[in-house]
Amino acid sequence: MTVPLTPSPIQPTPPMQQALALAAQALWLTSPNPRVGCVITAADGTVLGQGHTQRAGGPHAEIMALRDAQSHGHSVQGATAWVTLEPCAHQGRTGPCCDALAAAGIARVVMAMRDPNPLVAGQGMARLAAAGVKTELLDAHSQTAQQARELNIGFFSRMERQSPWVRMKVATSLDGQTALPNGQSQWITGPEARADGHAWRARACAVLTGIGTVLEDDPMLNVRGLDAPRQPHLVVVDSQLDMPLNAKLLDTQGSGDQARQIWIYTAIDPNKPLQAEKRAALAARGATVIDMPSPMGKVDLRAMLGDLARREINELHVEAGHKLNGSFIREGLVDEFLHYISPQLLGPGQGLANLPALSALSDSVKLAFHAVDRIGADLRLLLRKA
Repeated sequence: MTVPLTPSPIQPTPPMQQALALAAQALWLTSPNPRVGCVITAADGTVLGQGHTQRAGGPHAEIMALRDAQSHGHSVQGATAWVTLEPCAHQGRTGPCCDALAAAGIARVVMAMRDPNPLVAGQGMARLAAAGVKTELLDAHSQTAQQARELNIGFFSRMERQSPWVRMKVATSLDGQTALPNGQSQWITGPEARADGHAWRARACAVLTGIGTVLEDDPMLNVRGLDAPRQPHLVVVDSQLDMPLNAKLLDTQGSGDQARQIWIYTAIDPNKPLQAEKRAALAARGATVIDMPSPMGKVDLRAMLGDLARREINELHVEAGHKLNGSFIREGLVDEFLHYISPQLLGPGQGLANLPALSALSDSVKLAFHAVDRIGADLRLLLRKA
């Protein structure tokens, strides 16, 4: 006799997990604001409204959730709001979300993470409490809180370290080559890995490359093949201001309030002959030239990162050649490696970074695997400092 199996009832997704899923939907959208999700529930757990933060200048997650509840005719009096980041308490491009929640009659707000922005940083919770709203903050070491932080790892970096989160993308053969000796590199990885790389570009606030890559490959370094709502800004490290005026990347700006900024960092003396003419010509093409010299006559990369943070860059996606990669690594400026490995052997070629020879294994750059995934025929590794 066959005993029929009784299907287990489908368990509803906890509201904070729903809020995290909503925040993930804003991954390509909100820069430079954090990706935030909000779910409003009644006492019995019924979802009354939900939403995520819109593009900069648009409504935040809490406002979207309140509007969603109102559109369905739901009262939120006495309800609980589940938010992946502490509601803002300052007047920026939009008004304070903590005041909007209190005014709507929300009785309780549960937050995954405290906002690291000094303009908020606990003040959102304090204003909610002062308005009679109960507040709860998850343990910062909990899995849920860490998921919320990962979604906004660049925003936390900019607020806590005054520097973007630097992610270096490389694609290599199994034996570590990024190109043949003659420079040929298209394509080491397969189409799935290349499409995935564009998705990582899309989540970044800016893409960075070096002048060597511009001169050799004439890339556009924009997001293609995806319906991305915005293009990441572009950063070029160009110590001697060798940028060609006909470079393709100068044609990728777009227009409107989401226009792509192009920042060229240089170390050359602006008083040298023809400098004023070249800078004016680049300005006419829509590029901004920024002087950032170091004592070595190169662009001061650490100072550049500080300047990019002031320009509201959260995540910086580096796609450069082995020389500039080596400079970033030697100076300890890379937070994360996005490394695609193709299952093929190329023999002699160009490595991923120009690093000095070591005399001891203990001097190596220590990394730890953060994630390992199969993307088409290739592997994708996420590695961070050990």
